[in-house]
Amino acid sequence: MSEIDLLTSSYDYKLPKELIASTPVYPRDSAKLLVYDRKKDTVTHTTFRNLLEFLPKDIAVCINDTKVIKARIFGAKSSGGKVEILFNKPLSATTYLVLIRGKVKVGTILYFEQNLSATVLQLNDDGSRVVSFSQDNKELRFEELVTILDEIGHIPLPPYMQREDNSQDDIDYQTLFASNAGAVAAPTASLHFTDELFEKLSQKHPIHKITLHVGAGTFKPVDVEHILEHPMHSEYFDIPPSTASLLDSDKKLLAIGTTVTRTIEYYAREHKLQGECDLFLNPSNPPKRVNHLLTNFHLPKSTLIMLVSSFVGRQKTLALYQEAIEEKYRFYSYGDAMLII
Repeated sequence: MSEIDLLTSSYDYKLPKELIASTPVYPRDSAKLLVYDRKKDTVTHTTFRNLLEFLPKDIAVCINDTKVIKARIFGAKSSGGKVEILFNKPLSATTYLVLIRGKVKVGTILYFEQNLSATVLQLNDDGSRVVSFSQDNKELRFEELVTILDEIGHIPLPPYMQREDNSQDDIDYQTLFASNAGAVAAPTASLHFTDELFEKLSQKHPIHKITLHVGAGTFKPVDVEHILEHPMHSEYFDIPPSTASLLDSDKKLLAIGTTVTRTIEYYAREHKLQGECDLFLNPSNPPKRVNHLLTNFHLPKSTLIMLVSSFVGRQKTLALYQEAIEEKYRFYSYGDAMLII
């Protein structure tokens, strides 16, 4: 690894706008798949429905069963000024970390549909806010809040899609196995599975679940010169005992997505079954436990492209991305996929 690999500017690339996917392809598994074999140093271009043909035989598969919540809500201040809240995560039983579009101060009360209100408790230096939510003067716990958000909220599509969400996104921006509500972004590598393909996968390989609630920080750009100075966001994770037993074994692993990878690698270092994961994988901090990675194509200068580089190196990552651009792959959350074996 060279000094260049630690510069944020070294992870930049130019992506034609028409390759940013604002909607998925149908069916899900008709997306393109770029397969990179590290031992042979070969690239194969195929489609996602052929995934199983490229997986090594004796591996276990780890997936993220987090469920995206309708984290965007629109309301108003008592003055009538419009506001928008993007829910991020719970901090305690009744306090929450959020982003607010609109000017607020400590004590400001924001009003939403269904008698939902939010009181601003704290303004953080990074632009985030701490609030409590109430309905009919009763402070809400997370499980109560989620029910209301599901009725009045919107799926928080990434800003680069440059469109509002619609009812189809309620289906498209959710994995087949989403069950634990709490994410504000989907674990997008999993969005390519159809019921049929996932069934075939589970017949050939043991499937193990982890939960990592993807936070708004996943879209936070790296805006420092040296990547190691980036303040990595943290996200809540939970690893079931059965999955921990797998991670403690020497079984080869395929991680479906960067969220799964970070959770497994955090466990490999800290041996914690739940808590806050703030691990930053990059060429100076490569994976210790995950053997193979399935992922989408990520934003320039993001922690996610740096994570991919931790597997194959920065130069190879950029070369693979350039080949994907030349082959007209679709990028980002609703885009195509890459398998590193």
